[in-house]
Amino acid sequence: MIPKHLNRCLEGHTVSIGMTLWVIILFSLPGVLRGNVLFSNFEEIRLTTVDECCQDGRNRGDHGQDCTIIPNLSSSHMCRIAQERCCSAAREKLLCNNGVTMALYQGACEVPFFEGEPWEAKLSKICCDCCTLGLIATRDTLSCDFRHLYLNAECSDTAKECCLNKTEASKTDPMMADPEVTAKPPVNCTGSPCSHFCRDNGTCGCFSGFQLKDDGVNCEDIDECVVGTHNCFQGLACINMEGSFLCRKRTSCEPGYELKSDNKCQDLDECTLGTHNCGANFLCTNTPGSFQCSRVKTCPAGFIEDAPGSCADINECVAQSSPCQRGETCVNTDGSFDCRRNRVTCGRGYHLSQDGTRCEDMDECETGNVCGDHGCLNLVGTYRCECREGFFFNEGTKRCKDVNECRYYQGVCAHKCENTKGSYRCSCTSGFQLSNDGANCDDLDECLARPCSQNCVNVYGSYWCHCHPGYQLSDTDGITCEDVDECALPSGVHTCSYMCTNIPGSYYCSCPPDGYILAPNGQTCQDIDECAAGIHTCSASDSCFNIQGGFRCLSFTCPEDFQEVARGSKKDHLVFVRCMKHCRPHDQTCQSDLAHLITYTSLSLPTITDLTEPEDIIYMQTSTAFKTSPQSDATDIFFDIIFTDAESSFEAHKRAHQGMIMGVIQQVKPIIGPMDLVLQVAVNYVKSGLISHYNTVFIYIFISD
Repeated sequence: MIPKHLNRCLEGHTVSIGMTLWVIILFSLPGVLRGNVLFSNFEEIRLTTVDECCQDGRNRGDHGQDCTIIPNLSSSHMCRIAQERCCSAAREKLLCNNGVTMALYQGACEVPFFEGEPWEAKLSKICCDCCTLGLIATRDTLSCDFRHLYLNAECSDTAKECCLNKTEASKTDPMMADPEVTAKPPVNCTGSPCSHFCRDNGTCGCFSGFQLKDDGVNCEDIDECVVGTHNCFQGLACINMEGSFLCRKRTSCEPGYELKSDNKCQDLDECTLGTHNCGANFLCTNTPGSFQCSRVKTCPAGFIEDAPGSCADINECVAQSSPCQRGETCVNTDGSFDCRRNRVTCGRGYHLSQDGTRCEDMDECETGNVCGDHGCLNLVGTYRCECREGFFFNEGTKRCKDVNECRYYQGVCAHKCENTKGSYRCSCTSGFQLSNDGANCDDLDECLARPCSQNCVNVYGSYWCHCHPGYQLSDTDGITCEDVDECALPSGVHTCSYMCTNIPGSYYCSCPPDGYILAPNGQTCQDIDECAAGIHTCSASDSCFNIQGGFRCLSFTCPEDFQEVARGSKKDHLVFVRCMKHCRPHDQTCQSDLAHLITYTSLSLPTITDLTEPEDIIYMQTSTAFKTSPQSDATDIFFDIIFTDAESSFEAHKRAHQGMIMGVIQQVKPIIGPMDLVLQVAVNYVKSGLISHYNTVFIYIFISD
């Protein structure tokens, strides 16, 4: 059943229902049109325009254009064929010439060295290989006839051409021409001593790839790889040969380097890899292609190198026997040692006599201010402090310690008591102030000092601040009103459909800069129909198709052997084309093909991230009756998805609607936009167990974000 929201359906057209539902009405016609009218002027077209059509295609192929999308020079079907075939021939010839050039100048027929699509690079490589075969035959003085190898005609002709024309190429190509010959005094060519050949002026000359020695007679090879006159591509290694050179892919590097995946040599860090042979007392330093060993510096006096190679202090008091004199004690220091005199140790309250032989009482009251601003009484081996009021003498520390009145006299203060040296001080908690008696506390009206940034309410012993709408109290100080960022709060606080922008005390909504406009409610973004508004950039030959946040310029054309029978109205912005098979006279291949109709249409869908169950997006109504039970002579229809996205996000099903067979395309998986994809659906008509004919529907789906 079609959902209730399917509110209209135009026969023979594609109709947009809401955002996600489209309906395609496909007609099953019993026959196809004959092709007599199409070719009534065949002879006239062929005689007057076929040469021009072919020349137009050849020119486009020479300039590297795509031969499948060149514009029609004429409405003639023969002209279209001539354009495409001549364009393809010229394009293939251009690609083959690239391969021949590579064989002549580089000698490396590898696919990565050719530009273009994979099939273009493959074609250039084939011609490069065939030309190389001819060059090798010339080099080895073999025959240029390759018929015995059973090559195809194109490869055989390319090999033969490179084999026969190498000498001619040497005359015209500066890269293969003979180098300049150094002139010497004239030599009689009769019985000439020249190692290669004698020139008409009596001087000796050398073949390509050689240069004349200083003796003016003998020739020596030019190492193009050393002098830099080769033309090998980056990533290829130049290999010098007698009179020439080769470009080959690197297979190894010099010692101290390793070959990477990009065919480049990279230095090996022997110090990090541990492949160096530096000794234990040497430091390894990496250099390009090698490494260096340097001796580790020695330790200073008083230190010794340990096993890990660090400098450790020498304990001279242990390493040496009696480093100090009698009556002295050896004390080790960092890098050295000290000798300290042995002394008599006296107890607390005593000190060593002047001669250093006995201990006597220490008068602490005289030797230091041990009691501070309190009185001091000396005793044998000790002392006692006479403390002032508010202090007591601590026998353990031998000091006057403050009496904590706040601890010993509870309730001395109404709120808070702070102990001080020899006394105490009362204070009040926040929101109160100390009374005149210095012990009790009175309420303080904090609002008089305007502590709040906006509104203040005084309460007993405190106050509280509150803010205007769109603000909230700061979590830091509790008095400052901060703007509420409605845009950062969980979903539901603001209702912006796209972007929320916070402003002091409020917020506002905005839409993407292109393709949308803010609704009158100031929160919802409405799609701009560029096609209806006439602000699109589609050409006159294209159809404008509106999608969420933009538009697409679509141009659907019928393939070969098909004729357009219906097209969507640009006025109503319906973008679809229906093509019916139209065979040429006596074209048995076309007439035997079971294809009947081809329909091109378009569909705009939003991104559905929470797709929990299949969603019907397309209905395909037929005029074939739905049979509840199979009948041998009745026509049945099956819907198959031939091509879809990589995740197989769509499924095809058959249903009954008003007694007729209807196909339903469902989206079964979420697709995150933006994404453009093409869905190909086959509608197979089956009778007596065999497919009598089939229709094809191409659905161009545009997923918005």
